[in-house]
Amino acid sequence: MNEKYDADVAIVGYGPSGVIAALTLAKHGISAVAFERDRDIYQRARAVTVNDWTMRIFQNLGVDEAVKKDMDPQRALRWQTYDGVELLRIDHPPSTLGIKPRFFNIYQPTMEAKLRECAARYDRLLDVRYGSEMVALEQDDAGVTVTAKDTATGETSSTRVRYVLGCDGGSSPTRGQLGVELLGDTIDVMWIVIDCRVKRWWPDRNLLTFWSDKKRPVVDISLSQGNHRWELPLQPGESEAAFATNEQVWPLLNALGVTEDDVEIHQHAFYRHHTRMADTWRVGRTFLVGDAAHLMPPWAGAGMQTGMRDAYDIGWKLAGVIKGELDESFLDTYEAERRPNAAMYTNLAVELGRIIKQELSEEEQADLATPPEGPENPPEPPLIAPPFLVAGWLRGPIDESSIVGRMVPQPEVGDTRGVIARLDDLLGDGFVLLGDDVDPASLLSPQEKAAWDALGARYIAVRPQDKHTQGPDELVDLDEVLGPWLRRFGARAVAVRPDKFVAAADVSGLGVPA
Repeated sequence: MNEKYDADVAIVGYGPSGVIAALTLAKHGISAVAFERDRDIYQRARAVTVNDWTMRIFQNLGVDEAVKKDMDPQRALRWQTYDGVELLRIDHPPSTLGIKPRFFNIYQPTMEAKLRECAARYDRLLDVRYGSEMVALEQDDAGVTVTAKDTATGETSSTRVRYVLGCDGGSSPTRGQLGVELLGDTIDVMWIVIDCRVKRWWPDRNLLTFWSDKKRPVVDISLSQGNHRWELPLQPGESEAAFATNEQVWPLLNALGVTEDDVEIHQHAFYRHHTRMADTWRVGRTFLVGDAAHLMPPWAGAGMQTGMRDAYDIGWKLAGVIKGELDESFLDTYEAERRPNAAMYTNLAVELGRIIKQELSEEEQADLATPPEGPENPPEPPLIAPPFLVAGWLRGPIDESSIVGRMVPQPEVGDTRGVIARLDDLLGDGFVLLGDDVDPASLLSPQEKAAWDALGARYIAVRPQDKHTQGPDELVDLDEVLGPWLRRFGARAVAVRPDKFVAAADVSGLGVPA
């Protein structure tokens, strides 16, 4: 008996994570229905930045140029005391991921609207139901039945799908339906977020500044489209009621030297910082994504981005499974790969928070001010370092000396017909083996090649620009990036996943990961 489905995947929640999941699935020809309780985009700006990794995902989904129009380049980050002592500064060197600049400031409501607009072009594959709230999930071996309620009429409907993605935020009804616990802590300090419209420029406005202070630390950040934000903790004895109006909020800005000549207050809101993670991200055919799976303090600017990366990861994997190209067990790699990354950014946010709140010891503070010793090109700080995986669908050692688990750089390359483009635009969306001036297929055993063939892999020799190409499926390394990068890790060839992470290398075995 053939199972009948209304769509392949149900997406619960259509914020940033939900729409990236929808875009990823639709790009691969997978149908989805999205349930979004609210009829309009949440208008308070929450996330403030995206980086080159996130923009590379946008590039893959064909939306990067559309969203980039409403973004501003981010100049640098600094942690500074009120008396002008700079505790830490992170400048943004050029990205290896083919993105310029490396960091962008955003205005989240505008970016979300643009992403939804881009997703709307997939109207044959994507059914977005605004004002529809998921109220029940029933799973079995073949699929999931989603019961949703119209928030205006109270009418309920039933939708049958193969899989469900819970992209419904920190309070996640999906997580509640699954009985999954959200473990961790909430800091019992209320913060006020003040969003303003800029009326005039002031010195270094485009530096993302963390004003470090034990009593009143402040986040001071330029948002795109002429917006600016300040975030401050309320002090003991202060309450939300004390800042109910813009007139009551102004003294907080005046204390920072900000006046009505500089900005007008647009809106303000209150929130607490959470450090929490779901005890599991998957129950049967349902997966938790983004804030439904993890909540982190804002100091690393990674909460929304981590959710969108979750959505992209599970999206391309689900697409491969649903189309029969990947075994269903491949879905087990979702949490194995994404959980450590979310944990890394959460821990990083906590440590950066210690700087802004002046919780560092004198020794730790002195270390921040001391230039690092060692090689001429020391590793980049974790906040801006290229992405990497520490577990999952990988073969070989994963450490500082290994190429496995790293994201392949994205230079400009040329094909045999002379077309010049960024690497990803010529690699496509599947599995690819890249060889440094060698056909990577020649390095495989017959069994290894058969396994990669079963995954639809391509085999591409990357030639230096001072040599002829020798066959139709080759690329020319115009920026002289890929060859030197492979040689730095002693590799002649690597296997690259659809998300552009290295799954295997000849130095430790090019076979398909188990």
